[in-house]
Amino acid sequence: MSTPRSKRSSTRALVPTASPAIVDHGFIPVRAKLIEVAAFLDRVERHKVAGDFRCAALRDAAELLVDGKPERARRILEKLSDPTTEPEAVSSGKAALGAWRPSVAPKK
Repeated sequence: MSTPRSKRSSTRALVPTASPAIVDHGFIPVRAKLIEVAAFLDRVERHKVAGDFRCAALRDAAELLVDGKPERARRILEKLSDPTTEPEAVSSGKAALGAWRPSVAPKK
């Protein structure tokens, strides 16, 4: 007879992961993502489109990475998200843009 999963849980699941293991497991993939962001910003600067609101939003959000405050992921997501609570009278487009652009006039 099978034991319910909750009763089979080992006490190991209750012990926090050791800090070095967290770094060992996550450092290389996160390093790659950080280099990818830097390369993207280099490309948009070379092509003289770094002033695009999405690039500006990334640079603003990146400042939150090093501010030493907790909940960076939540704060970055909020920084890139639309803070308004009222729906637009006219849709500004069909696709998500990935960063909020205030006061966008609808395309004609």
